[in-house]
Amino acid sequence: MNNFYSSKRGFLGLEKNISFNKSKIVIVPYGLENTVSYKGGTCKGPQAILKASHEVELFDEELWSDNSERLRILTMKEPRIPRSLSKALKQLSTIVNYLLFQNKLPVVFGGEHSITPAILESYKNQKFIIIHFDAHADLRDEYNGEKFSHASALRRCLENENVELISFGIRNISEEEVKFYERNKKRVEIFFMKDKDNWDLEKVFRKIKNKKIYISFDVDCFDVSIMPATGTPEPGGMLWDDCLKILKDIIFKSNLIGLDINELSPISGGHAYDFLVAKLVYKILNYNLISQNKVNTH
Repeated sequence: MNNFYSSKRGFLGLEKNISFNKSKIVIVPYGLENTVSYKGGTCKGPQAILKASHEVELFDEELWSDNSERLRILTMKEPRIPRSLSKALKQLSTIVNYLLFQNKLPVVFGGEHSITPAILESYKNQKFIIIHFDAHADLRDEYNGEKFSHASALRRCLENENVELISFGIRNISEEEVKFYERNKKRVEIFFMKDKDNWDLEKVFRKIKNKKIYISFDVDCFDVSIMPATGTPEPGGMLWDDCLKILKDIIFKSNLIGLDINELSPISGGHAYDFLVAKLVYKILNYNLISQNKVNTH
């Protein structure tokens, strides 16, 4: 596990190097692309995010602080990903399990959404809530004959009985998924975009208060006007401020135990989309740092 970038080459391109022992957050680039069903290119997503992150301004104008060094981020070099889906998912689970054993916060850059259940294999003894941002419900039992498809990611996660799911931004769902959702409303809550004006977010905040949460963010949650660089874009999505407001409120009220960002499919010349994802990660990590500090001072 000594295969890490220098801080200068890692996420945010920081000047000061940090050792594994002193790090708190480990970025894991994992460009798995095996079950994509429309436009490809997600294998290039992690490196595009890392490159764009070097252009992110480290001073956060919302929080009025530069927390980049306080985050204590280390970035892994992307491993050679096996062609076999099962072997690739096992490899990722092994990496995340090691990081959790070392008390690190894993932040995985995908790749396709099938990475999420593999990551969460390492959390199977914990009770937590998945906070899921996506255009798609990803609750199919299988897709194109593959049970570990990106379209089945959250269905596989829910096989862990300790897990609950709250999804935001959904605007594409199959009849099969609707039936599963209607049978499992005690564990699954979906905030459909069609109902955005009537979302009861206070109910969510009460539910997640002081609970462990894991965030899985598919970038096609964003509207295509600001995020066309994804394999399965859907119109009518969330905008930047919509997402940040919800993320901030949730993170400030809960305990973040892990994060993945997935389904970025870079477009030639579309640096703005890579940059958006890099800044989103930095915002989430900043919110989490401030949230932890509030807890620690009481």
